[in-house]
Amino acid sequence: MSTSKPQDIVIVGASLAGGRAAAELRERGFDGHIRLIGAESQLPYERPPLSKDYLRGESDLEAALVHDETWWDEHRVELLLDSTATAIDAGAGRVTLADGRELGYDALLLATGARPRQLGVPGTNLDGLYYLRTAADADALRARLQTGGHLVVVGAGWIGCEVAASARQLGAEVTVIDPGELPNVRVFGSEVAGFYRDVHVQHGVHFVLGDEVSAFEGDGKVEAVHTRAGEIITCDAVLVAVGAAPNVELAQAAGLKVDGGIVVDGQLRSSAPAIYAAGDVAKVDYSFYGEHIRLEHWSAALEQGPAAARSILGDEAPYDVLPYFFSDQYDVGMEYSGLASPDDQVVFRGERDSGEFIAFWLRDGVVVAGMNVNVWDVNEHVQKLIRSRRVVDVAKLTDPDTDLGTLVDAIASGH
Repeated sequence: MSTSKPQDIVIVGASLAGGRAAAELRERGFDGHIRLIGAESQLPYERPPLSKDYLRGESDLEAALVHDETWWDEHRVELLLDSTATAIDAGAGRVTLADGRELGYDALLLATGARPRQLGVPGTNLDGLYYLRTAADADALRARLQTGGHLVVVGAGWIGCEVAASARQLGAEVTVIDPGELPNVRVFGSEVAGFYRDVHVQHGVHFVLGDEVSAFEGDGKVEAVHTRAGEIITCDAVLVAVGAAPNVELAQAAGLKVDGGIVVDGQLRSSAPAIYAAGDVAKVDYSFYGEHIRLEHWSAALEQGPAAARSILGDEAPYDVLPYFFSDQYDVGMEYSGLASPDDQVVFRGERDSGEFIAFWLRDGVVVAGMNVNVWDVNEHVQKLIRSRRVVDVAKLTDPDTDLGTLVDAIASGH
């Protein structure tokens, strides 16, 4: 394996992070060999539409592609689709594929993503039980939803809530089960989580909160869900959305440092020479937070893939993009930036119940996160506030008549 300028770059994982990394390499003038390995047969695509417009049949997969087929050919990126990497020899700089092929590399990027967590309860082998990660998963779930009936969603996180909204929009009856007292309450605290519960209830979703699934029942196909509290919910299909597990096995077997994700530094380098990681699988050393953080957000894949490519080419700038994600449920769109905890103080600019507001999470008077709901063109202000690390005047922050941009500029400048 060469320690000079790389000529052979292998990327394992042909989704958004991997696809964006390949594109960045070419945009930065890299003229060597790029091979992109993907387990799916599809061209690299973005996953957010899978629980939203793609699931509802309002857009096709082509709209979610990172680039069309022509782009990959024109930019000489070799796509090895329907392929799985089974081993890495970090010392020799070699990746082995399931079909026995061996690929040498000067630099390797692991963008292996995450997979849905499974439920360890009886009945998970029944037909009609779905997980959502791939376009094929979305296709299968859409086909079932189009027949109507009752969908039980297990898990009130973002995937679960977005699918619940899409299923209602397709006309299905929907019940959501979650052990929390409110959807996403561990992320947002009760006030914002309560807003989202109310939105779903207004659209006809039934919640079973503070309870867990104990078993699925049916004769070949799922017909009922049993909960630990004793409820029996009859249904026609189930979506399990109880989180994701990073695909670290390949890295772990190769001897890379793994701790709830592939541990990487601020340049997305792993503990092994010439091996990098990006996206859902990467646990990144965030200079802004002073700790390693793994994010399962679209923006992490969007930004970390190109950042890893730049690092491979010798750029030493640390990865410093604030956590960001977005969600669309019914007619409620939102953007969230930063990292909050349930113990942080939440204040609102605008009336929460109006459905148009900005929520700010404060810790010791400093904004650590913000979420704009049906209020647009303010995310840049929110991120600037977070980066300022300055104590804010809450009365002004929450006053809709105070211009937010002017206020943020004053806070950031220390005035």
